Amino acid sequence: MPTADFITVDVFTSERFAGNPLAVVPDARGLTDRQMQNIAIEFGYAESTFVLPPENPENSARVRIFTPTMEIPFAGHPNVGTAYVLGQRADLFGKPIADTLRFEEIAGLVEVRLLREPTGVIGATIRAPRPLEIGSEIEPGLIAGCVSIDAKHVRTTAHKPVFASVGLAFAIAELDGLEALAAARPNITVFHEAAAKHEGPEGDFPIFLYVRNPEKPWNFRARMFAPLDNIMEDPATGSASAALSAFLVTRAPETDARVHLTIEQGVEMGRRSIIELDVAKAAGTVTDVTITGRCVSVMRGSIEV
Repeated sequence: MPTADFITVDVFTSERFAGNPLAVVPDARGLTDRQMQNIAIEFGYAESTFVLPPENPENSARVRIFTPTMEIPFAGHPNVGTAYVLGQRADLFGKPIADTLRFEEIAGLVEVRLLREPTGVIGATIRAPRPLEIGSEIEPGLIAGCVSIDAKHVRTTAHKPVFASVGLAFAIAELDGLEALAAARPNITVFHEAAAKHEGPEGDFPIFLYVRNPEKPWNFRARMFAPLDNIMEDPATGSASAALSAFLVTRAPETDARVHLTIEQGVEMGRRSIIELDVAKAAGTVTDVTITGRCVSVMRGSIEV
């Protein structure tokens, strides 16, 4: 029976059994779409990735990202973790591994820079593949109903809940404190109602809640819920963090800025993650968003397909 080798890593952490787990198949040649989806279902992680030769030989690889229910165009932690896994290898499809990789994905080209220490590759920095896109606003009561909290805890002084994307769209909402954030619990019935009301291309209505640190205004605590995608909660969501960062820096009063942000996620799950982001803004427009994280290897083996 044919087999596919895999490696799992914990992403956005330097501590094993923390951060966000990811399964990587570093050579997915010969696998069908259905087999890739089945492997993602079997692992049950928020995402699993499958690495294929690039369509353009100037790029490093084609990377396909699957959740337990669908293939998605882009996500943060799968790119960081996949780059980390590939960075442990001497070559990729016959070409030496460089410090900068380019992944072909549905959302576009994703540029990745490996982070190295004397001991070897420890993580990666990726660049968001698309400019910030801001979608429709969302009623605070709908967000509150989705996560089983009182609507009074959804802050609207800085902005109303809104869809934002740099490759994958999220409903972004600010809460008034860590107590409300900790109390959040997904209500699947209301999520279905919200997805029907705000029909998007994925149809899953993922929500990214955040609380700003009053003493360090560019530090945040966050949680992400996507139960309609079989992800009750995600311990680290790089794509949502990038969308939030681009959105908030866009709204900042400075016309030109370079902002470093830190987002802590997964604390309430017992899988603390640290996501570092850098956002560049020129003439009032965000021009660049990078996402940085450390990784640690956990398991390796083969799966029968």
